[in-house]
Amino acid sequence: MSNVVLKPTLKSEYESFKKNLQEAFIIAVEENFGVYDKGPIPSDEEIEQSFNSDGVQVFNIMENDQTVGGVVLTIDEKTNHNSLDLLYVSPECHSKGIGASAWKEIERRYPKTKVWETCTPYFEQRNIHFYVNKCGFHIVEFFNKFHPEESVPVDSDGELIPGGEGFFRFEKVMK
Repeated sequence: MSNVVLKPTLKSEYESFKKNLQEAFIIAVEENFGVYDKGPIPSDEEIEQSFNSDGVQVFNIMENDQTVGGVVLTIDEKTNHNSLDLLYVSPECHSKGIGASAWKEIERRYPKTKVWETCTPYFEQRNIHFYVNKCGFHIVEFFNKFHPEESVPVDSDGELIPGGEGFFRFEKVMK
């Protein structure tokens, strides 16, 4: 059984958190679209905006006192409709149950949550499998050229990042 805990991320750790998250995210982009050299994904600005949003909670995912991932949550104490903004597990720790254990810990930590929401790109089969089959989310919306999202991820030139033209939105209604 995995010994996974969430440890609040200190502001002094935000830069390393951001770097580790971007290293984890770029792998899927490059596996699906080839080498990508137009800047980090997500961009520094997107991550920093997440860090500074109202209700944000940033955690390192720890296993046996080692950082093995991270998560950014937005918690709305009034509505209890919360969002999983960013989640990563270090690539060398994939397929070890760390993400599922972290998700269980998130649910335990926020028992008043009525609905969880998150999004992931259409090509990210590992994420889609994780959210639907491991965590119990349901796909409730598909953003694409026929049903565009208001804010889509763009690179430093203002062009869509690879795969940025399609995102699934997931919800998990809690009982």
